[in-house]
Amino acid sequence: MDNIPNYSKSQLALRNGQDKPEIWVSYKGLIYDVTKSRLWRDGKHYEHWAGQDLTEELKSAPHSEAAFERFEVIGKLI
Repeated sequence: MDNIPNYSKSQLALRNGQDKPEIWVSYKGLIYDVTKSRLWRDGKHYEHWAGQDLTEELKSAPHSEAAFERFEVIGKLI
C-alpha cells in the first residue's frame, strides 16, 4: 500500500463516470476503482455518487465496508 499514488479530492471528483471514463470512490482514505461494477453504472449507486469520499455515507448503507474488498485500491486520498 505504500507504493500507491496520492490523489486530491479534486482529482477524485473527476473520476465520477461523467467527466472521465474511470469511476472511483474513496473510503477511509483509500481510493477504489469501481469502474467494472455493474452497480456503479454512469457513476451512481442508488443515492451515492462516484468521485467522492463515501466514508460517512457508508454508515447508512445496507452493507458493511467488506463491500470494498472486491475492488482494487488504486490510491490514497490526500
